[in-house]
Amino acid sequence: MSRQASADSNIQWLLGGDSAIRWQVLRDLTAASQRTVARERNRVARDGWGARFLARQDPAGTWAAGKSPDSGLYSPKWISTTYTMLTLRDLGLPPSNRSARKACTLLLDKGLQPDGGFNYGVWAQWSRRSETCVTGMVLSILSYFGYDDERLDIAARHLLEQQMPDGGWNCRRPQGATHSSVHTTISALEGLRHYEVHRGHELRAVRAAQHRGREFLLVHRLFRSHRTGEIIKPVFLRFTFPPR
Repeated sequence: MSRQASADSNIQWLLGGDSAIRWQVLRDLTAASQRTVARERNRVARDGWGARFLARQDPAGTWAAGKSPDSGLYSPKWISTTYTMLTLRDLGLPPSNRSARKACTLLLDKGLQPDGGFNYGVWAQWSRRSETCVTGMVLSILSYFGYDDERLDIAARHLLEQQMPDGGWNCRRPQGATHSSVHTTISALEGLRHYEVHRGHELRAVRAAQHRGREFLLVHRLFRSHRTGEIIKPVFLRFTFPPR
């Protein structure tokens, strides 16, 4: 089998999968028109994985409500509203989806803290302090789904303020951490990237912060200790979806 024939065979195999896969294959690996790609992407809400996630949303707009003190907004992992919305984002659910927008309203109204970031649960209610990983995740969700609210700008500025001297971010900075975390840095970068693409405010500062954050990851060769060169966590090498 020639290389071209093998590539065509692989594409056909991918096109036999879920609509969340098909629309991205059509966009990235074929010459399909934008209309064809959009039509397939719209099916994410009606068929397959996307539809199954949306079917489990309750009338209030959340997932896993009643299973945690925060009414399912962030806990329990990995079935809460935050993590379900992250997965729907990655599946490519159209940003205009009304069910997703309903969840966005709850995440914004219930999670924004006085310091400008997001957090949920009993500790957040008591401390009134945000958490950087959560802020990055929620900012990415709200930005992707096109939520138009000035409070997103506040959250983006908070992430910029939380960037550490080494270029990354660490959710344990308030507890005295002096070196950034790969986990937190990726969450912050995803939040700022979606904010840049879908909202487009304060672009110079947002892009500069992303550049520094990416350099932090490159110094660590994405998943290695900057001191020993060892893999930080073996789980970083797992090729899984959704990422856990």
